Amino acid sequence: MTRDRRAALAGLAVVAVVAASLGGFTLLGGLGILPGGGSGPAVPHFIDETAAAGISHTYAGDVTYSTGGGVAVFDCNSDGRPDIFTAGGANAATLYRDDSPTGGALRFTPLPSAATDLTGVTGAYPLDIDGDGVTDLAVLRAGETVLLRGLGNCTFERANEAWGIDGGNALTESFSATWEGPNAWPTLAFGRYVGIDPKGGVTQDCGANVLLRPSAADASRPYAAPIDLAPAYCPLSALFSSWDGSGRADLRLANDRHYYIGGSEQLWRVASGEAPRLYTAADGWANLQLNGMGIAAYDLTGDGLPEYFVTSQADDKLQTLANGTAQPAFKDIALARGVTAARPSTGGDVLPSTSWHPEFADVNNDGRVDLLITKGNVMSEPDFATKDPSDLFLQNADGTFTDAVEAAGIVAFDRGRGAALADFNLDGQLDLVEVFYAGPAKVWRNAGAGDATAAKPMGHWLALRVTEPAPNTDAIGATLEVQADGATQRRELTVGGGHAGGQIGWVHVGLGASTTAQVRVHWPDGSTSAWLAAAADTFDLVAKGAATLTPWTPPAP
Repeated sequence: MTRDRRAALAGLAVVAVVAASLGGFTLLGGLGILPGGGSGPAVPHFIDETAAAGISHTYAGDVTYSTGGGVAVFDCNSDGRPDIFTAGGANAATLYRDDSPTGGALRFTPLPSAATDLTGVTGAYPLDIDGDGVTDLAVLRAGETVLLRGLGNCTFERANEAWGIDGGNALTESFSATWEGPNAWPTLAFGRYVGIDPKGGVTQDCGANVLLRPSAADASRPYAAPIDLAPAYCPLSALFSSWDGSGRADLRLANDRHYYIGGSEQLWRVASGEAPRLYTAADGWANLQLNGMGIAAYDLTGDGLPEYFVTSQADDKLQTLANGTAQPAFKDIALARGVTAARPSTGGDVLPSTSWHPEFADVNNDGRVDLLITKGNVMSEPDFATKDPSDLFLQNADGTFTDAVEAAGIVAFDRGRGAALADFNLDGQLDLVEVFYAGPAKVWRNAGAGDATAAKPMGHWLALRVTEPAPNTDAIGATLEVQADGATQRRELTVGGGHAGGQIGWVHVGLGASTTAQVRVHWPDGSTSAWLAAAADTFDLVAKGAATLTPWTPPAP
C-alpha cells in the first residue's frame, strides 16, 4: 500500500475546518447546505457471541494473504437461515451451518468436507451459477480459483472442468457476475491481484484480469475462452452495476495503486454482443488513483441510481453522478456526508486508517441505510494506524452519517478484513460476522435496544427474497423498491463488491415506525412488477409474475 498520505490528509483537514466554521450546517458535496444536528440515530447494541456460537476460525498466512480474508453468507440447506463460508488463507476455509434458534443466541456448526476445506482461499462469493435453484460458490485463492457447484444440504462438488473454467494460477481477490441478455449462464469477472511466484510468495506484477462469457459454440462447455481485461492494475474488488440505470451492468474495478504504475480505477463497458472496453476521459471517466480495496453501492440520494463507496487508505470515496446519466462522471461526497473514515474513531491511534470491506445496511431499522467499514493495518505499515477498529456509520435524518462503533459494542483491534451483516437468528435485526487477518473471526448478535439478557426491537423491518425462473434465479440485475411513509428505498441486486466476499438471500429493509409497506421490482429483462402490499416484521418471497408476496415463517425457537 502507498505510505505517503500526508498531502491528502492535509487537504482533508483544511476542508474539515471550513465545514466546522459553518456552525451547525453540513455541506452536501454541491447539493446545497442542509441543517445538521438533531438527536441522532438510535444505536443498536451488539453482543459478542463468538465462543458460545461455535465459531473458531482464523484467517492467516504470510504476506501473500495479507490483503484477503473474505466471507460468503448464503443459505446452503434451504432452511431460511444464512450460513457462513469463511476464507482461511494458509489455513483451511470453513463452512458453518447456521443453527441459531429463532430470536435466540447465535449457534453455528462447522461442516468439514474435502470440497470446501480448501487451503489458499482469500475469499468467496455465492451465486446460483448453473440455474438449478441451489447456490454455488466462486472460491478465490492464491493459486487456482475453484468453482463449487451446490448439491443441496450444504454439500458441494468441484465444477471447473464441467463448466469449462480454467482457474488459473494467481492471487485472485475479486469477483463479480451478471447476466447479459437471454444467456443461460452468467458472465463472470475475476480480478487477479498479483501473480504467484514459482519460487514462492507473490510477484510484484499485477495479474491478468479476465471476463468469462458463456460459450455459443460448444454446448458441452458452458464457458468460452477467457477475455483479458487489459491493462490490469491489481483489483481488490469488482462489481457489475448499472450506474446509469440503463439495465446494462458495467464492471467497476477497485485497484490497489501500491503495485500498479500509471494506472487508475477502472470502469469497463460490458454490453451484450460487444467486446468490453474501458471508459476513458473522453467518456467522462476521471482518472482516479486509490488503494482501492472494496466497493459498496446504494441509492443514497433517492434519484433511482446507485452511489458508490470505495474504500482505500485515509481516502475513502463516496461517489455520485455529477452531470446526469449521459456519462460516468462522478464527484465525491464522502467528506460532506461524514464517511471519509480517514482516522480511527476510537483507541487513541492518530495515524491514517486502512479501510477494507464496505457494506450498506439498516442496522437500527429506522428506515435509513447505514454503512459498515472494516479496518485494519495491512501487516505492520508504520505510517498507518495499528489500532484501527472498524466503523459503523449510522445515517442521520439529513443524510449525513455518525460513527457509533464504540456505542454499538463492536470495537476490535485485530486487523479487520471481510464481513457481512445478516440476520442469523431471524429476529429482524442484522447481526455481524467479521474476519480478521491473523486473528480469530468474530460474530456479534444484534440485541437492538436490549442487552445480552434480552433483545429489544428498535424499529419495524421487512426481509425479502427476490427470485425469478432459471437461469437467473437470484434475479441479479433487478432493482428492489420498498415504499413506506412516503419514502422509497432502492437497492440494486448484485453479486460482487465488498471485500473478497458477499451474500445472497434475504434483503433486509428497515421501516422505522411504519407497519406496512409497498414492494416493487424492476426485473432484469426490463419489466416492472405492480406494487405489492407487505406487512411489517415479516419474511416474504418476491417471485416474478406473482400477484402477491408469499409469506415465509421462520422455524420455531
